[in-house]
Amino acid sequence: MASQRADFVGTVHDDEARRAALVESLPDADADTPLMAQIQADATRRIQLRGRKFPRPAQTRIITVANQKGGVGKTTTTVNLAAALAQSGLNVLVLDNDPQGNASTALGVEHRAGTPSIYEVLVDEAPMAGAVQECPDVPNLWCVPATIDLSGAEIELVSMVARETRLRVALDAYLTGRIATGQAPIDYVFVDCPPSLGLLTVNAFVVGREVLIPIQCEYYALEGLTQLLKTIQLIQAHLNPDLHVSTILLTMYDSRTNLAQQVAQEVRDHFPDTTLRTSVPRSVRISEAPSYGQTVITYDPGSSGALAYLEAARELAERGASVGGVEDAVTGAEVSAVESAPGRLGASAPHARIDQTNGTPGNISDVVGSGAVTPQEEQ
Repeated sequence: MASQRADFVGTVHDDEARRAALVESLPDADADTPLMAQIQADATRRIQLRGRKFPRPAQTRIITVANQKGGVGKTTTTVNLAAALAQSGLNVLVLDNDPQGNASTALGVEHRAGTPSIYEVLVDEAPMAGAVQECPDVPNLWCVPATIDLSGAEIELVSMVARETRLRVALDAYLTGRIATGQAPIDYVFVDCPPSLGLLTVNAFVVGREVLIPIQCEYYALEGLTQLLKTIQLIQAHLNPDLHVSTILLTMYDSRTNLAQQVAQEVRDHFPDTTLRTSVPRSVRISEAPSYGQTVITYDPGSSGALAYLEAARELAERGASVGGVEDAVTGAEVSAVESAPGRLGASAPHARIDQTNGTPGNISDVVGSGAVTPQEEQ
């Protein structure tokens, strides 16, 4: 056993040395040749990431990808991180909890009306195993699709018992069932959320242990961040104490604009431990891939967008494996810092309903209400 481990360590060392030598052989580039610098950066990423196996977590990581702001890259981030991790040797499950069903489209799985989906799991309490489909393009990647039926689930769940925990119960039963039947355990579960803070998103927060927040590098994407973080605090206090914000990913980053650089710096200053070093650039290839029923990881593996998501997936995996789990989290102090910060971040962000007299979260019914929370509440 010891000799096998030594051989493995030696192989890894040799592989790292080979990759480092290839990077060293690349021609130099500087700020005077921006195109050459971009080509060199992509070539370096390609050498460092192609064929690399990512570390396996000690236990299943369940990550909810959420942001009530629409158009920030939640679904794109979900499917591409999932594909990148699966391509690197891990078992990954995607729960498409958005009625739009865009994650199902990108993964190439069937999600026409009548297909067993997450709607039956949530509303009819059907076993999740009956709705799981394998992604046709990426081995070890599975998806529970969303159909148009899910658009009515928000209303149907309001009157149901244990409405906030239905998805968690179903997923726990599925993960346990896989192991009981001798199947390989799932390493990562990604939950794609709708752009709102209603019951579907609450279910996603309750099922998750970690939250990944994609933030578009523009001003509007920052406005609702305070509300989102406070909503997560409410979920922690009343429904899921293990939930924490473990990862923030900057998306649609355009290094040519001062605004993108300023927003990125602002986020990194306030959340230095949770923001990934990798940022995802604006990329036509990322936008094109879903029209072919694929992720950018399979559609154009050599594109800058695919390499960025692959690098982000590597960073995500290594962070989780370094301590046997993720310990970094956004704390209440950081939320307060966002609120009081001058300038763009948090200055005009709407606030979730929090008991301001003692600083503790209010009742969860204030968030869920009659079944939904609007991103912009009347003051």
